[in-house]
Amino acid sequence: MTSAGTRAPAALYAAGFVTAFGAHAVAASVGSEVGRDGLSLLALGVVLAVYDGAEVLLKPVFGSLADRWGPRRVLLGGLVAFALVSGVYAVLATTGVVAASGAVVALTLARLGQGAAASAFSPAAGAMVGRLSAGGKQGRAFGSYGAWKGLGYTAGPILGGVLVVLGGLPLLFATLGVLAAVVAVWVVVAVPVLDPLPRKRQTVVDLARRLGSASFLRPTAALAATTAALSVGVGFLPVLGAAVGLGPVATGAVVALLALTSTLVQPRAGRAHDRGELGTRAALLLGFVPMVGGFVVAATVSGLAGIVPAAILVGLGVGVLTPVAFATLAASSPPERLGQTMGSAEVGRELGDAGGPLLVGAVAAGASTGVGLVVLAGVLAVTGAASLVRAGDGVRRDGTVGGAGEGGPEPEPDDR
Repeated sequence: MTSAGTRAPAALYAAGFVTAFGAHAVAASVGSEVGRDGLSLLALGVVLAVYDGAEVLLKPVFGSLADRWGPRRVLLGGLVAFALVSGVYAVLATTGVVAASGAVVALTLARLGQGAAASAFSPAAGAMVGRLSAGGKQGRAFGSYGAWKGLGYTAGPILGGVLVVLGGLPLLFATLGVLAAVVAVWVVVAVPVLDPLPRKRQTVVDLARRLGSASFLRPTAALAATTAALSVGVGFLPVLGAAVGLGPVATGAVVALLALTSTLVQPRAGRAHDRGELGTRAALLLGFVPMVGGFVVAATVSGLAGIVPAAILVGLGVGVLTPVAFATLAASSPPERLGQTMGSAEVGRELGDAGGPLLVGAVAAGASTGVGLVVLAGVLAVTGAASLVRAGDGVRRDGTVGGAGEGGPEPEPDDR
């Protein structure tokens, strides 16, 4: 690998941070603008929905384009588009070019554009991480990649809120634009060009069969579960703290503890997976059990005595499971279809990101936050149990995919 190749992962991790930070910084902060410039609760819902909607619809598309055109080109195009959209909105909102009556439309279009741009560079970055780390190093690489995305998810609401207090949404969007532009320059300097790999013709039936296989669905379900757990932990553990009189500093520290735990664990879990010390079944157990236990503790133990251990347990589970799930996806995907695989898997993450808080919030509205967390714990337990039923059908020691009943040989006895 060239020297540029050795520096590439850091720039790709930064791209992962941008997409996560951009999604959550605005989503968590725009609610403070309700009542200004015609932003109603209904309009707020639309503004929040268009970003995720664009990602759900477009990530598989741009993932496939990354396979066809080369992932670096799609990565750069997405980062540049994200920077431009963010910068244009910041300028328009600051200069007052857009009248108050059109402010909501401008904000909606800006979020739509950001979501479309993130749909391009997010799966492209994941595909490049997979290709550049092939050869027994994917676990460690995806551990670091996931850690930086986790930091973006967690730091977004905190830093986004600070920026909005200092200069409103225009300052937040300007910051996002500058951040995306800096990372784009970094990619130009540090990331090598990866040419598209020769591809065999793929029919719709072939695609449906591959995306419907256990080797794709199980790690994708695991990623959806970790994203749901992370989003709920960031959003609802502070709610439990506030209910017993804890201030924003204390609850913010709990969120930071969750993020720190996940960030520290992910690279270590990835390295253990690469060394053969953390197999698929072990990762599922060490991932789902702490997440389930964390939310049960949070729901049943009041105050810091409940939410602090919960934050650690949820962070541990997310940190163990995320890099192994990503590495399993990368190893089971045909290299020439890696962008398509990552783009499709990202849809699962987006559904978990939105579905987890929605589930807990809906239950909490009718019962209590604690009951909502217990319900989520039950969903995670069922998902984990279903994934464990035949976890050995995934990637085996030799890097091939298959298993009983899937056209491949039986998995090895250690179920790795």
